[in-house]
Amino acid sequence: MLRKLLPGICLLLYSQVLFAQNEHTYRVPKDSLVRQKLAQWQDRKFGLFMHWGTYSQWGVAESWTICPDDEVKRTGPYSDDYFTYKKAYENLQTTFNPLNFNPEKWVRAAKAAGMSYVVFTTKHHDGFSMFDTKQTDYKITDPKTPFSKNIRSNVTKEIFNAFRNENFMVGAYFSKPDWHNQNYWWPYYPPKDHNVNYSPQRYPERWQKFKDFTYNQIEELMTGYGKIDILWLDGGWVRPLDENDNDPQHYNQDLDMAKIAKMSRDHQPGLIMVDRTVTGEFENYTTPEQEVPDKPLPYPWETCMTIGKYWSYVPNDEFKPSLQLVQTLIKIVSRGGNLLLNIAPGPDGDWNPAAYQRLQDIADWIKINGEGIYGSEPVAPYSAGNIYFTKSKTTKSLYAFWLSETETVNLPANITFPVNNIETLKKVSLLGSVQKLKWNYKNGLLSIQIPKGLQKSTTLKYSSAFVLKY
Repeated sequence: MLRKLLPGICLLLYSQVLFAQNEHTYRVPKDSLVRQKLAQWQDRKFGLFMHWGTYSQWGVAESWTICPDDEVKRTGPYSDDYFTYKKAYENLQTTFNPLNFNPEKWVRAAKAAGMSYVVFTTKHHDGFSMFDTKQTDYKITDPKTPFSKNIRSNVTKEIFNAFRNENFMVGAYFSKPDWHNQNYWWPYYPPKDHNVNYSPQRYPERWQKFKDFTYNQIEELMTGYGKIDILWLDGGWVRPLDENDNDPQHYNQDLDMAKIAKMSRDHQPGLIMVDRTVTGEFENYTTPEQEVPDKPLPYPWETCMTIGKYWSYVPNDEFKPSLQLVQTLIKIVSRGGNLLLNIAPGPDGDWNPAAYQRLQDIADWIKINGEGIYGSEPVAPYSAGNIYFTKSKTTKSLYAFWLSETETVNLPANITFPVNNIETLKKVSLLGSVQKLKWNYKNGLLSIQIPKGLQKSTTLKYSSAFVLKY
């Protein structure tokens, strides 16, 4: 993920710049099937992301420890020598054996929590393929990998099938750079950073081999893994060189996305393309990372965020509290976006038990409050203090989510907030409660009196949603 390249403050500034750029450069897809699928995806609201690979055995940041960028730090017994470290890292293939792999278990937990689409890392920047590619032996199904003997060794196919069987939309994360491929990091030169380590313009035949390799791997995913809804491409530095970029250190890393997109959509009509951070026709929605925009964005978007601190499995990772996760979902939906929450499987092939508990907490909340999340759209003023708004697309209902500071909701005796562009309210109620509420609506302000029995509820957690019928 991009965050491994930049310190936090730089990432924030970078993201703000991207938002500003995208407002002017986002291109609505011409293909009506893509537009239809985008609309379907936007209604899904909540998705599951999974970063998983051989790196889980060391519990290190996915792929990045083999990259010689200055910000990346190596640790462990091989860390003193880069080439020794990289060799040991790539040798992790020979010990990867996640025998507890059970995607149906993940599906049950994710579905209960209200997730309805999945994006899985079929290949990260290190080049290890989590699918049965024919383009390389650096893959989970190669005989050198112990798990290749397992009947479910093609984990990408197993994951996609399991989630698709429960009506999830399916997304294939795919890394455009490949640090294992000799036509991206040519062994003749040492790698100097995360980019290609030779000039594609000077060695066009070598670069063409890499383009063919990338095209062929994506075509494998588009033809051998059932219906694919999203192609989520990471590594945005692999792109055509900007015409205004005169830095001799920057190379033109053009993969011919038009050709890849045509092939992919020939096999998967309506496919959503996410060439992330590369503005233009192949970034059908944008992907702010680890943050929530402070206002609605004028194009489709999705916040990708970790459930803990890290994208990949790290022992003793500190998971975000359920209160934070629920309230993050509310804030994102109130701004018209989707939340793609990353949970990383460990080396044994299962999630940390804490991840299941977080999803169960979210599931319990969704059962009560989900109607204000799904089938909704943003509505001004979007938020007022600790209250965030959504609006039903199909009924005359507005939802006001009151965000609690504590895990258990303790409502005040009176709650007042603005309501825009509604002349008359017919009814005000609280999801999860049958108690009638007294309220007054005048001059665009709604004032609700909360009965004592609701002020300190034992059943409502994280946030309560008021329903305003008009």
